[in-house]
Amino acid sequence: MTRDDQKKTLKKVMKYIKKYRVRVVMSLIFAAVTVITTLYLPILTGNAVDLMVEKGKVDFAGLKPIVKTMLIVLAITGVAQWIMNICNNYITYHVVQDIRKDAMDRIQIVPLKYLDGHAAGDIVSRVIADVDQFADGLLMGFTQAFTGVMTIVGTLVFMLQINVWITLVVILVTPLSFFVAGFIAKKSYTMFQMQSKERGAQTALIDEMIGNQRVVQAYGHEKRSLEQFDEINGRLEKYSLRATFFSSITNPATRFVNNLVYAGVGIVGAFFAIHGMLSVGRLTSFLSYANQYTKPFNEISGVITELQNAIACAARVFELMEAEPQEPDKPDAIELTQVKGAVELKNVSFSYVSEQKLIRDFNLTVKPGQRVAIVGPTGCGKTTVINLLMRFYDVNKGVIAVDGTDIRNMTRASLRSNIGMVLQETWLKDGTIRDNIIMGRPDATEEEIIAAAKATHAHSFIKRLPQGYDTVVREDGDNLSQGQKQLLCITRVMLCQPPMLILDEATSSIDTRTEIRIQRAFEKLMKGRTSFIVAHRLSTIKNADIILVMKDGNIIEQGSHESLLAQNGFYANLYNSQFA
Repeated sequence: MTRDDQKKTLKKVMKYIKKYRVRVVMSLIFAAVTVITTLYLPILTGNAVDLMVEKGKVDFAGLKPIVKTMLIVLAITGVAQWIMNICNNYITYHVVQDIRKDAMDRIQIVPLKYLDGHAAGDIVSRVIADVDQFADGLLMGFTQAFTGVMTIVGTLVFMLQINVWITLVVILVTPLSFFVAGFIAKKSYTMFQMQSKERGAQTALIDEMIGNQRVVQAYGHEKRSLEQFDEINGRLEKYSLRATFFSSITNPATRFVNNLVYAGVGIVGAFFAIHGMLSVGRLTSFLSYANQYTKPFNEISGVITELQNAIACAARVFELMEAEPQEPDKPDAIELTQVKGAVELKNVSFSYVSEQKLIRDFNLTVKPGQRVAIVGPTGCGKTTVINLLMRFYDVNKGVIAVDGTDIRNMTRASLRSNIGMVLQETWLKDGTIRDNIIMGRPDATEEEIIAAAKATHAHSFIKRLPQGYDTVVREDGDNLSQGQKQLLCITRVMLCQPPMLILDEATSSIDTRTEIRIQRAFEKLMKGRTSFIVAHRLSTIKNADIILVMKDGNIIEQGSHESLLAQNGFYANLYNSQFA
């Protein structure tokens, strides 16, 4: 990432911080109070030292008010620092909350091709790990950068009041600290950027391996998985060590410079004190200021290192947040209501990758209430047709119309709310059985939920669960069988009673006996509803009004079950191969 990219990322961060400008101003005010009171203490200490001339010559009467003042100043410093930290924490974690919310909002509107093109674990890493890393850097920046800069400026002011010449010694050595910190910051940023990238890759691999552990073990892929993990882990270790190395030498390097400053002040100050140009108390104050002046350079150099990491992480998050969103609904998009269910595809062409043609000049007319089955070999475009009907992807060419209206001229929400969809891949959210069933109809009554479950023959197994409908489903339903998960997904659609249906291998994980019962339930559900059925088991689609036989993105045969068998073509061969 170039310096310009870093500046752009910082500008984006500042836009989020701007929202909390009142807290920022409060933080600055209390930071100023903290610095002023902290810098006032060496003055009081110097005055106290000057009242201790030698043994037996101590002005206790003069010391008493100085000690009282010191205690008051210390109390003010503590309270101001506490309030400043509260403001900084508030700003940091609210900014992080806003960024995470915006990131999640963006994930909801990016086209499916973006999610298909990025590993899920990498996206999770950006929203969770990278934002956490960014929060740590931002908090350190607020906590130490404000006070550090103010301490440097304030210390210079106080030192100039004591002795201009000694102050010049301090100022002349200062650029060396900036040079050292800047050089190391450049080196460390590149390493932190690579570290963040590899962390995302590692999260993606772990997520993939854990989520598919049964497949990994079934095919003896453990060794290769570990090798892949070791490769990524090795790169992560290399970049992490280099990032840590560069960031860790920042502090010793700046401390070396700081010690030069302190030694210079001590030598020059002692010369002035010997010649009576500076009191011992003033020299004590000056040495204290020299130490305080150099201390922020250590802190700021540490802040710079953390900010390098934070900016690298923020850049990855903003990259996600700035992903091109799906084309929004048109301003005059209509709401699809009172659906009859007439569907027409005219000269539809589509491909996921422009170089690889998939669907070409696809034409289909479906009357209201008809059942359309789509069959064909793997990769022929069956699921792609479903994706296009649901507007998960938009066609490259041609028109898909529902009730005579191009689906691109209607809102996605209204289109999808009128289509019930059951996929081969089941998905259940964290929550109870009931929560998962009512996802499409949160206002459904208990009687309606139970009626839908009975219709899909899910009620019996739900009642056998420990808490029935209140049983909590673990992540992706891992405490349920695949067949049970699919029954719940079917029940979800049954409850919604949508005017159109899409069944994509909806009963693939259910035993034959239960499948027969569910087919009867589907018969009731599909009655009078336009339905699209994707199936590999051809016995489930005999009663379809139209069977589309697809190959290489085209319809090669079309008709009823009996007429297609009579043609003795591709469908007949496919059917006979299953029931030979």
